[in-house]
Amino acid sequence: MEKYKSPVYNVIAVPVEKVVANTYNPNIVAPPEMKLLELSIWEDGYTMPCVCYYIPEKDQYELVDGFHRYKVMKTSKRIYDREKGLLPVVVIDKDLSNRMASTIRHNRARGTHCIELMCEIVSELTKAGMSDSWIMRNIGMDKDELLRFKQISGLAELFADKEFSLTKEI
Repeated sequence: MEKYKSPVYNVIAVPVEKVVANTYNPNIVAPPEMKLLELSIWEDGYTMPCVCYYIPEKDQYELVDGFHRYKVMKTSKRIYDREKGLLPVVVIDKDLSNRMASTIRHNRARGTHCIELMCEIVSELTKAGMSDSWIMRNIGMDKDELLRFKQISGLAELFADKEFSLTKEI
């Protein structure tokens, strides 16, 4: 058996223009924390690489984790200039369902993520044929949590095209 080598031992400098966000990241960072992240990267440098999947036919790197570190590079001129537009990246080679699971694991290990997007991801993984046990194991959910996300996403789809208004009691 080949000895495993973690991706972090192969950090590469990628022009930030070749990096693209994924469409399934449910992680949200409030503006004060984004300012703090920018300051942290300014003061300490990039201490963690972004995790990407390489798409050879497009010569692009799709983010799996590190969207906000990427966003700082894209929006902070002083950091972009100092880093010469190069983002530290490690590459993982996984299919879409496993990349989604990786994104969720990274986010959940750190803290917050958006419920609506989590529901969407559970729905996408289910539509992709992933079993409940696969989803629970790879995203770190228990049975009750998975059921709640499925129920919420089902309700959201059921009422997505309806208009609601509150009526005043007389």
